[in-house]
Amino acid sequence: MNMRLTFPVRLLFFAYLLQGSFSVFAAEAADTATKAQDLSFNEVYKEDQKIEDKAIDLIYEQFRILIHVNVTSFYRNVLISGEVPDETIKTSVEKIVSAIEDVRHVNNELVISGNSSLASRSNDSLITTNVKLRFARDKHISTDHIKAVTENGTVFLIGNVNRAEADAAAEVASTTNRVKRVVKLFEYAD
Repeated sequence: MNMRLTFPVRLLFFAYLLQGSFSVFAAEAADTATKAQDLSFNEVYKEDQKIEDKAIDLIYEQFRILIHVNVTSFYRNVLISGEVPDETIKTSVEKIVSAIEDVRHVNNELVISGNSSLASRSNDSLITTNVKLRFARDKHISTDHIKAVTENGTVFLIGNVNRAEADAAAEVASTTNRVKRVVKLFEYAD
């Protein structure tokens, strides 16, 4: 009986450790060659990575309490997701991110609650991976233009797309197993 309880815990911990590596590999394997050739995409990608790193550093430098905040930047539009204990911290986190150089817009999707569990975060990682894999197989969706992030079963879609591609991406995401809700945070090209 003890072995049965230990195995799921170990499995969840292993999934948590691998979530970033597998998600990145699975989602970007299909379009690596295209991205390598597009210098402007690489420049924007580097800017987005700098924004994410700077935001996380500033947030956790100011709030040394146990919070769960994720920062996702795509074409300098930033999504803040996760859990914080109160409205004051939620507002402060948004101000920190908004003040970072090159940030164009901030979508504050932080929830006021206790931190999500390891099991919930592992489930979110699996959902994101499944959504990205389904995007890669769909001829109506360009994975270069969309980023998917999952928090507590809600899939946030951020990117630069036309309305038809946004609708296709939302449909794919909403029909993915375990997705509770889809939030479109797109900039539209048409």
